[in-house]
Amino acid sequence: MVVDADATYAGRSGAALRNLAQLVWRYLDVVLVVIALAPALMLGAPVVGYLFGAVGWVLQRVVAATDRRWTGKVTAPVKRLGVDLFEAFGRIWLLAGVIVAAALVGGRRDGLTAAVVIFCAYSVAFAIRVITHPSRSAQR
Repeated sequence: MVVDADATYAGRSGAALRNLAQLVWRYLDVVLVVIALAPALMLGAPVVGYLFGAVGWVLQRVVAATDRRWTGKVTAPVKRLGVDLFEAFGRIWLLAGVIVAAALVGGRRDGLTAAVVIFCAYSVAFAIRVITHPSRSAQR
């Protein structure tokens, strides 16, 4: 039996590229927040507001991923609903707190910038969720 090493390598690299593409697609909102940093600052966006918004968004994504693992372990429907509600509202309050903190630390423009960053990142994340899981998005 002869194994073509080039074909095996090509198969592995193709799978690696697909995995990378899936990872970028899943976290496209975070990628765009990071990429948009330089143009936003060059156009005059307040640094404190942008950083608060970006860090707040990434932090809530980390919390969401952690909570999904915890929620997956809950089997009772009523408990699962409670955990889902607590997690969803907790992340909303986290983002609201980030916006308020940006305004308190940097001023109104910084708070507005943090809100715009979070709004744009949420819009991208929501669109991706609708595209990739249309039935699950309709349930929520």
